[in-house]
Amino acid sequence: MPGRARSSRCSSPAEETGDGARGMLEDGLADAIPHPDVALGQHVLVGPSGTVNTRVGPILSSADSVRITVHGRGGHGSMPQNTVDPVILAAFIAVRLQTIVSRELPPSEPAVLTVGSIRAGTKSNIIPDDAILELNLRTYTMQTRERMLAAIERIARAESVASGAPKEPEIEVYDSFPLTSNDEAVTTKLAAAFREHFGDQAGELPLQTASEDFSDIPTALGVPYSYWGIGGTDPELWSAAVEKGTVESDIPGNHSPLFLPVIQPTLQTGTAALIVAAGAWLGRG
Repeated sequence: MPGRARSSRCSSPAEETGDGARGMLEDGLADAIPHPDVALGQHVLVGPSGTVNTRVGPILSSADSVRITVHGRGGHGSMPQNTVDPVILAAFIAVRLQTIVSRELPPSEPAVLTVGSIRAGTKSNIIPDDAILELNLRTYTMQTRERMLAAIERIARAESVASGAPKEPEIEVYDSFPLTSNDEAVTTKLAAAFREHFGDQAGELPLQTASEDFSDIPTALGVPYSYWGIGGTDPELWSAAVEKGTVESDIPGNHSPLFLPVIQPTLQTGTAALIVAAGAWLGRG
């Protein structure tokens, strides 16, 4: 950016890392563009190509990754009585964490908690000193997010005490993505424009557990925003999977190495949707 030093984090802005939008803001985006009236965004998703779907309110979840390091006292596997086994401790934490959604949140409140990684030890007969768990949670309200993070910390600390750990666990929250919640007035206007242009190919998008950093920009700029999805799945493949009831198993999702949107009508639909959205907001729909 002319006249402004670029931050290293913004050398290649991307939402996949969770800091692309923030990096651009820190790099002076607000000073580089006229103040916008509205922010519009879209993403290709699983669904029949040619479709355009959106919804008012929460549409993409917030996301947080958490790293928990628990401490034990290592030793030889032949003498476990002389150790505090962090592998067992980590296993108890992983199991107990699964009760947060099922037992601490109302059934009507959507949330996801995944333990994606447990690392400990280097050999079958050696009990290590430490274990590391990495987990991810998806939420749709700040209240639920804070409640889940507090529960994660409570469980990690309580299980450490129960195991006789020599030190308290270390808990780090990282790679956080904001909630994407569509403005009602803007989204209602866009949904009407989509229905007028796309007919029955426009509809309502189910709540998504994917996450984005798009909303960081309009939030920082103080403008309303709306975000929608376009289908990228071959319509014939989609119809066959729906008929067999095998959509989840037969249709590769975003981030799968097999995710491959068909070029058309996906590209044409995405281009048209952006033009229709801009036209609706500009009064030229």
